[in-house]
Amino acid sequence: MSRHIHYGRLMHKALRGLMAEVLSDVAENGLPGAHHFFITFDTNHPGVDIPDFLRERHPDEMTIVLQEWFDALSVTAERFAVTLNFGDVPEPLVIPFDAIKTFVDPSVEFGLRFDSSDEVDDLDLGEVAPDPEQPQADEDNDPPPSGGGGGSGDVVSLDRFRKGDG
Repeated sequence: MSRHIHYGRLMHKALRGLMAEVLSDVAENGLPGAHHFFITFDTNHPGVDIPDFLRERHPDEMTIVLQEWFDALSVTAERFAVTLNFGDVPEPLVIPFDAIKTFVDPSVEFGLRFDSSDEVDDLDLGEVAPDPEQPQADEDNDPPPSGGGGGSGDVVSLDRFRKGDG
């Protein structure tokens, strides 16, 4: 049986935790400076609770903006709830973090995009092999020369940074 490290899932979980932490801070202290968020989410995801008229207008996905006016922002580890104005009518929304497709704060050019399938980024440790076109570290554990090969990046041996015999 091959063991897998699901890096895609782990990274998505960590980044969703980051969103929860940011939104929790905003719920407690308000938005600092020019920060504001564009949040796009899957309106069909289980746990999404939005008014019927919004679901009819946005049958697949919807983008909300948290900027100048929002109310009752509350955050748990799994979801956030917020009240936003639609045509001068306040409407409550509940959005699980798993439903979020993008989270963007344009004031600092920060953005997260979540793939619909976490399995795309999973790494099967049993299938990892060196790229034959990528230069490898030599016997002295020096990093390979940079700038060559057809790979997407340089391979660096971490052995020279380890504490050890001497």
